Amino acid sequence: MSKTHVIEDFHAISEGLKNPNLKQSLYDEGAMIMKDVLLTLHGEAHRKRRLLELRVFRKNFFDWYEKTIFPETLSSTISPDIHRGRSELVDLGYRVTMNLTADFAGVDRPEKSSAETSKLLKMVETFSEGATIVHSTRPKIEVIKELKEALSEFKPRFLDPSVARRQRLIEKFKLGLINEDELPRDVLTVILLRGDKEEFTDEMLTREIAFYLQAGAHSTANSTIHAFHEISTWANHDKNRWQKLKEDPIFLQRAVHESFRLHPASPVASRSAICPTTLNCIGDVDKGHEVEFRLAVANRDKRIFGEDADKFNPERVINGSTPPFGLTFGTGVHACLGRELDGGALPRENIDPTDHQYGIVVLFLQSLFELGATLSPDEKPLKATNTERPNWGRYPIVFSK
Repeated sequence: MSKTHVIEDFHAISEGLKNPNLKQSLYDEGAMIMKDVLLTLHGEAHRKRRLLELRVFRKNFFDWYEKTIFPETLSSTISPDIHRGRSELVDLGYRVTMNLTADFAGVDRPEKSSAETSKLLKMVETFSEGATIVHSTRPKIEVIKELKEALSEFKPRFLDPSVARRQRLIEKFKLGLINEDELPRDVLTVILLRGDKEEFTDEMLTREIAFYLQAGAHSTANSTIHAFHEISTWANHDKNRWQKLKEDPIFLQRAVHESFRLHPASPVASRSAICPTTLNCIGDVDKGHEVEFRLAVANRDKRIFGEDADKFNPERVINGSTPPFGLTFGTGVHACLGRELDGGALPRENIDPTDHQYGIVVLFLQSLFELGATLSPDEKPLKATNTERPNWGRYPIVFSK
């Protein structure tokens, strides 16, 4: 019978996540969408896939993404909400991040209509619930049924046309009619251009792209809402705090990182031992035993983050080289590829704010605050009830500008 070991110590988790004898297991129940995707591959197969897909981050990728893709996507997505003077941030967050993630993954939306967006958004939400089914509070047979239906519709409706368009462009590139820089800068293009065709069967390609869609949209949207709530609540206690957030984008980024620390996308990381190994804090771990790394607990370690580690404090000073967001993005070979996309680059000393990469969560919040976004005074926010994860289920906001 499998045994589960629990680790809450920050440094022991950091070391354990790098242990090559531990394989990802949190998403085993969500195999219909998560089997053999980048996040769940192990060893040489994972290294090969990661190196392939890192090719997306070509020269100036982050600068291009933040200055070109993000502004266009945000503007087109948020305009109707601004016109109404109000929005629901869970829905808005998913719409914005889903469109951004679709661009990164390589999923075309040719109609650019609200109906098309709603259809893809519903699929992505289903993919997310299927991937994190281990934490779902709904009957799992229902979640699996919905996931199967969503995947079967996603391929002909969105993926197949996206593949066909990229294959035509790749053929032009191979004939010398266009340069590689003229190809779409996304995961799907990289896979079609340089991936192993035997590895990326139709089923595998569908899972990989669906995984990117849900992983990016789900975690980024929830992180945005948590950060909006934490920063707004903190700043409302002192108008000078709002002024500092407005005038100092580096500080706003620091505030977002503080929220990341308190609210990791997954509060735990689970691994399974593929052979006997030894870990700090718990000693020997037999083959087949599970290890649960409690990230949310470790991120509130008072020895590292201070006596107020349980509280939101963007002005805290952290001793040593621990990143301000703690273990939220993991570490080692399975560290989240989207860390810099979401949270930007860690600022160096004397950084020029006009030439810094902030991450899309920071830029999203900056735009919301510039619009005077605040929690609606006549509606209460609600926690999500379909998952054990501490996410928001509804967060109504109004715009004052």
